[in-house]
Amino acid sequence: MKSTSGNAGGAQKKKMHGYVGFSNYPNQIHRRSVKNGFNFTLMVVGESGIGKSTLINTLFDSKIFSDREELPPNADPIKGVDITSMSADIQENGVKLRLTVVDTPGFGDSINNEDAWQPILENIESRFDAYLAQENRVNRSKISDNRIDAVIYFVKPTGHCLRAIDIEFMKRLHTKVNLVPIVAKADTLTAKELEQFKTKLLADINYHGIQIFKPVSDEFDDAETVADNRSILSKIPFAVIGSEKFVERPDGTSVRGRSYPWGIIEVESEEHNDFMKLRQMLLRTHMEELKDSTDIVLYENYRTQKLLSMGHVQDNGVFREYNPVVQIEEDRRAHEAKMNKMEGEMTAVFQQKVQEKESKLKQSEEELYARHKEMKTVLEKQRSELDEKKRRAEATVRPTTPMEQQTTKGKKKNIFSGF
Repeated sequence: MKSTSGNAGGAQKKKMHGYVGFSNYPNQIHRRSVKNGFNFTLMVVGESGIGKSTLINTLFDSKIFSDREELPPNADPIKGVDITSMSADIQENGVKLRLTVVDTPGFGDSINNEDAWQPILENIESRFDAYLAQENRVNRSKISDNRIDAVIYFVKPTGHCLRAIDIEFMKRLHTKVNLVPIVAKADTLTAKELEQFKTKLLADINYHGIQIFKPVSDEFDDAETVADNRSILSKIPFAVIGSEKFVERPDGTSVRGRSYPWGIIEVESEEHNDFMKLRQMLLRTHMEELKDSTDIVLYENYRTQKLLSMGHVQDNGVFREYNPVVQIEEDRRAHEAKMNKMEGEMTAVFQQKVQEKESKLKQSEEELYARHKEMKTVLEKQRSELDEKKRRAEATVRPTTPMEQQTTKGKKKNIFSGF
């Protein structure tokens, strides 16, 4: 071995001079995956008669959905949204796939479709909750994963824009599942109408901030993968046509499609619809990416919010490497922040006490002033009353005559002469 580069305290890159064998590890993963098989859970949402069963049967070239029995004329229609699921084991070139398709009959079929998405949302969240409960068990050797990996949402080919139920459904679910919107029964629109309709759908999706699944390329992808991703992106939202029947072309060959008086529409022709691009993204190139997005992004976000709502708080400091210098600096900053907080609190308390004291002093001063004013008023009133009595007394005293004055003086002399 020869060292080509490295950093002190870090991992060093080494150049091999011989064959060791760990480059065969991807083959080991491949053998184990083929042996164990794969699981894929797909949900289809759309109005009755829009072609959900036909599209799924066409996608997997199997009778996943059996022919449904029609209701008797006098039977009551199904009220509300019902959630049904069916599973099938499919094998292709030795690779086993456990496919689960979740159907939502009754969605959008009522006159009042308010909260029609609620049973679907609850079903998706209940699957997350079930997986979370299994993760928290003591024995986790067998965990059953029935989380929804992708939701194919069938948009009615109106030729206008998204309906209110379409917008509300996707806004409620786009953070919980990988949304794949498709234009169903695309053969009801002309090529120009279909192009305009897809432009309007994308504009509505972007305007309402709805997240839909889109293939993403990175620096590790080769040129072919990047080109495939661009080709798929250019077709979103997919305009598809489903058919379980084979029709005969003028040259005598049989193809899966639909026959009209004016010609034949081939399901597996990219010139006629986007069915092949949809199947390529779901099954051939991005199935694992859909599963990873569900597990790493959507489920983790739901799990974090769920645990936080239950009062679980994670201490991120437990998972960090310990550095004494950094720890001392963090402790110093924490201590300073604590002291600043305490000083601020003490200042606030002091100011509050001063304000309370000033308020009490002001109140006492006002009370004293009011009492002084009241006493002054009372005294002035008493003085006025005394002045009034004096005046009355002086007015009632009659003045004495000179004769009376002399008589009074004589009496006084006689009194004193006795001594």
